[in-house]
Amino acid sequence: MDNEAWPAAEAVFEAINSGDLSRLDECVTSDFVDHGSPFPIPPGPEGYRQVLGFVTRVLRLRYEVEDVIQTPDRIVLRATGYGSGVDAVHGAGAAGRPYAMATIHVYRTEGRRLAEHWGVRDELGARVQVGTVPPPQRAAEPQRL
Repeated sequence: MDNEAWPAAEAVFEAINSGDLSRLDECVTSDFVDHGSPFPIPPGPEGYRQVLGFVTRVLRLRYEVEDVIQTPDRIVLRATGYGSGVDAVHGAGAAGRPYAMATIHVYRTEGRRLAEHWGVRDELGARVQVGTVPPPQRAAEPQRL
């Protein structure tokens, strides 16, 4: 099933990857809400431009979309985000170290535009990769009685 807002979702990921956020006004509703923003933003395209500006200019993330699921009012994307560590975000010593982060993006749609976004990111995995958090230790084998 194709969602008529798929071109808008695709354009958002192209905008992130290119760093050109000028098309957001035509992709999201005037009251668009990003529920996953790491800082408070106003609703609508300007707020989304703020958070995606942080994603593109500070985190320098680029996405590779791997799976897409569409319903009449939802678009779900599984993507890998590729970036470079930033000390202020990932911890001291992360600067410039590459990472690949698994992500899920859920958009609620209205007509041909995106109305809401929820994101899930493997931020712990990114921090392990850039060396600011130790990898989890394997659980000890249970003792047999």
